Amino acid sequence: MLRACVIDFGNGWERHLPLVKVSYNNSYHASIKAASFEVLYGRKCRSPVCWAEVGDTQLTSPELMQETTKKIVQIE
Repeated sequence: MLRACVIDFGNGWERHLPLVKVSYNNSYHASIKAASFEVLYGRKCRSPVCWAEVGDTQLTSPELMQETTKKIVQIE
């Protein structure tokens, strides 16, 4: 997952580490038969709809969903 982030984002990959971490911690792991977040906290993660960076403009609902989906697809 991290390798894909480095390849996709090049020099700016470190700015996306929080999204990679959230994605990884909420991904199913066969070795523990659950997501690591669920194992640690005993519940599923209640994540924000969008992880906007400081200074980003506010998006309307359809734009917000498209932007969030695009970020998640890039990380996976």
